Amino acid sequence: MRTFVLLMCLAVGCLAQAPHPCRSPPLLTGAMSVANEKFNAYAKYDYDALGERIRFKEMGSYENKTFGLDALLLFREGVMYTINHKNRTCKKERLKKEDFHPMEIPADAALLGQVILGSSSGPGQGLLVNTWYGERATTTGGKDKWMSTFTEFGCIPVSTTYYTDKTGWVLTTFFNIVVGIDDPQQFFPPKFCQGAKVDETAEAANFYSILKNIKN
Repeated sequence: MRTFVLLMCLAVGCLAQAPHPCRSPPLLTGAMSVANEKFNAYAKYDYDALGERIRFKEMGSYENKTFGLDALLLFREGVMYTINHKNRTCKKERLKKEDFHPMEIPADAALLGQVILGSSSGPGQGLLVNTWYGERATTTGGKDKWMSTFTEFGCIPVSTTYYTDKTGWVLTTFFNIVVGIDDPQQFFPPKFCQGAKVDETAEAANFYSILKNIKN
């Protein structure tokens, strides 16, 4: 009985603390689902905030057509590889270095609320999370909007809803996350990509350029 009372007091104390913006661990491996009106995908990812590198291996549907995709985004080098293992080919595009955004809640975000996902009736039955809202000015004078939910402890992403004029609302849900990188080789393109050339005249790619490559 004393143990249960102690646990409940600790839970109440945690809820009483004011949530604050945070940044996720710099090295993460996990899975995610991404969806909007036309696009639905499941992906495994490796995330390296220290080297500003992300690897996505996706499968899903776009405009009612199924696809598989392997993309390596090297922001510090300013390139993105779209890798086709079946044909052993690579598409190499310019990537805007400033488009790398770490998994975090920025200092100017507005707190929408703190809740427990699941149940607070007993230990291990719920997850304490914070939901935040923010806006980011675009180069065209508009505003991108986002709403993100992160865990209170560890600052692990749970879900993000992001709006741009080009994509509409995009919902991303994160799960099976492990802190650390299992295989550092995921951040290096395969040998058959060595001859890939960048079209310097083409528009620089970004995360949503992956949708464009699905149709190519």
